[in-house]
Amino acid sequence: FLHSLIVGIFFGVGRLSAQATVPEWQSQYAIGKNKLRPHTYVWPYDKATNIRQGDYENSRYYMSLNGRWKFSWVKNPDNRPKDFYKPGYYTGGWADIKVPGNWERQGYGTAIYVNESYEFDDPLFNFKKNPPLVPYDENEVGSYRRSFTLPLDWKDRRTVICCEGVTSFYYIWVNEHLLGYNQGSKTPAEWDITPYVKEGENTVALEVYRAGSYLECQDMWRLSGIERDIYLYSTPKQYIADYQVTSTLDKETYTDGLFALETTIGGEAEGAATLSYRLEDACGKTILEKDCPVQSKESGNFIFFEKETLPKVKRWSAEHPYLYTLHTAVYDGRKLVDTYETVFGVRTCEFTSDRGFLLNGKPLKLKGFCLHQDDASLGTALPLRSMERKLEICKEYGVNAIR
Repeated sequence: FLHSLIVGIFFGVGRLSAQATVPEWQSQYAIGKNKLRPHTYVWPYDKATNIRQGDYENSRYYMSLNGRWKFSWVKNPDNRPKDFYKPGYYTGGWADIKVPGNWERQGYGTAIYVNESYEFDDPLFNFKKNPPLVPYDENEVGSYRRSFTLPLDWKDRRTVICCEGVTSFYYIWVNEHLLGYNQGSKTPAEWDITPYVKEGENTVALEVYRAGSYLECQDMWRLSGIERDIYLYSTPKQYIADYQVTSTLDKETYTDGLFALETTIGGEAEGAATLSYRLEDACGKTILEKDCPVQSKESGNFIFFEKETLPKVKRWSAEHPYLYTLHTAVYDGRKLVDTYETVFGVRTCEFTSDRGFLLNGKPLKLKGFCLHQDDASLGTALPLRSMERKLEICKEYGVNAIR
């Protein structure tokens, strides 16, 4: 028995040691590290006109990091530049690469199309699928680096970096501090970098691995790199962190609206804070107002406003897309701390056994398909106008649902 116990302990330690040496991109135990919790977009507007127009990119509290980055590409992870994330590392001999953009569309690696299988389950990668392991010797790595300088009016505020989409697995550093990693390539990932940024020049670096996940397998082009926007934004110390609007119809007459609001407030206030909201119709008429005190907690506050009835509401449909406007604001005493505005429609979707899919109580036939964001020359890094054009073509052919 003692011999068996000793052998068991020995092999148990061996397994722990083996797990400890496996890199994160070879593990199934986590798909990210140190990321902020996912949330609704809450853009940092600085002017009321920008809010109404949805023009967050021209806010002085938003900074795009799109553009030219220094770039190094290797076919084997062992050959990657190990210390490139340090500001003193010389990148003068590196090439420039466009961000967002796939490196396969800019002269590096090979674009691969497969249907239901994994692109790395192929002799090209000298690898047979073996979850959770992905190729090592034939796993391309792209190293990205650039610098940025924060505006002076971002001082004493919170600063966040957001990567909207990076394929497939990546580590990220700011001023040589490892923020964490992410391998959900089609979902945004954010990190609070307030403690790590400084006045003057700052350095951000990403180390991107082509094959890093079994989570994404679909009939599409398999491409790599920073394929969506990457940017910084600044918020007050106390800020609107997240919100959820519930806007449905009563299921008896489908004439009255049911409205509810859930909001998360992050950070701390200096005094007594209040959260308020105002609901307006399409003509700008106020139809509902509420406010609620905010308890100052560093971990954040979840505030739930009770459900309200909106009599004879204007219903949303594709033919009549009526929208209401929601204004939310945080006050510290009488001082406005943070504010946000969004538009929404009131409608109800449901499936029934006898009438099928219903929109606002009426049957609706769905005609849809899968739509991938890709382009013959741009890969998966599409500009807004290209995505809009795809939607216009869908509508021209009578499509009313997209997956």
